[in-house]
Amino acid sequence: MTFDRAIELATNGAPSVVARTVAAGASRSAAVPAAALPDPRLEFGFTGFPVSGPNAGHPERDDFSTVRVGIEQDVPNPAKRRARTGRAAADIAASDAAVTAEVRTVKLGAALAWVDLFYVTAKLAALDTVGQRIKSLTAVTPSRLTSGSVRPAQAVEPVILAATIDDRRAELVAEAGKAKAALVRWTGDAAPSVLGAPPILPVDETRLRADADHLPAIAIADAATAQATADVGLARAEKRPDWSWQVGYDRRDPRFGDMVSAGVKIGLPLFSRNRQDPTIAAREQDAKRARLDREATLRELQSGLDADLADHAMHQERAERARTVLLPLAERRATLERASFAGGTASLDDALAATIAVAEARLELLTRQADVVRDAVRINMTYRSDDQ
Repeated sequence: MTFDRAIELATNGAPSVVARTVAAGASRSAAVPAAALPDPRLEFGFTGFPVSGPNAGHPERDDFSTVRVGIEQDVPNPAKRRARTGRAAADIAASDAAVTAEVRTVKLGAALAWVDLFYVTAKLAALDTVGQRIKSLTAVTPSRLTSGSVRPAQAVEPVILAATIDDRRAELVAEAGKAKAALVRWTGDAAPSVLGAPPILPVDETRLRADADHLPAIAIADAATAQATADVGLARAEKRPDWSWQVGYDRRDPRFGDMVSAGVKIGLPLFSRNRQDPTIAAREQDAKRARLDREATLRELQSGLDADLADHAMHQERAERARTVLLPLAERRATLERASFAGGTASLDDALAATIAVAEARLELLTRQADVVRDAVRINMTYRSDDQ
């Protein structure tokens, strides 16, 4: 798969993204009844049943005995209903921010796994090339040994180097297995392999700093602040009276006639000092904490960006030095040593050491290039906003 295909598979098929999306749908469904009135209550009962006096046990003789049917509806105060609506909207925003953040996490995981697999594959190819060169050098060892130009002790050196290369190859195979396992996790592809070249992602420091306020982590913090603010509104709304209305129909003995009754009940939050006020103070402290957490998150992101930019600059410099200085010099030295070995003026150890040095230089160059690409991917996918 190409780099872009890996990102696409991770985004569309990751179970964690689907789970966050389902949670966002649940928040939207829960927001529908946020501003609705509570369910009405149906009243049914017998009132005024005589238990003493001349009419005891005979409600049909008493004009106050009735069978009552009624309905009652609670009506929360408008401030409470607005606060509930605000809290539901904040919950939706928090769920949407969680989806965006999870998509970002999945993309980053797949991208880094793809880059790791690409470069470890390149390292294995480079190591195989070096192995072939060592075989070509050691092919003449028996004849040199016979002629006496190579000491008997030097004959075991190629075997030792081959074992060393096999050890290094085993390490790289293990790294490839880990990278494939990570790519399987993020993309769902059971047997992933890389295709194409890594992306060239420019690191625009100015844009990245401007995007800091629009990142998923900040969106989550903003949603948490909105939730805490809505909770303050709910707590304050408790100081305002709720009310309810009721209507009833009283069925009496036909001799006395039926009656209809209606009424209103109003809550009396008279003791707010010991009831509502402490709750309001607690919710206000929660809102303050949420705002401070948001500021702490922003500072953490800015600090992380500074550190990652510094590492990226260092990795670019190291990769450029490996490409323009270390690898060319190692290759030049190896060429000279092989020529000297062919001419009989250099030992096999010298030629092998120079060849191994080229291998190490190539592997180091690939490692440094991988660091640069990983930096660019991580920086852009962590600190760059999708909507800017």
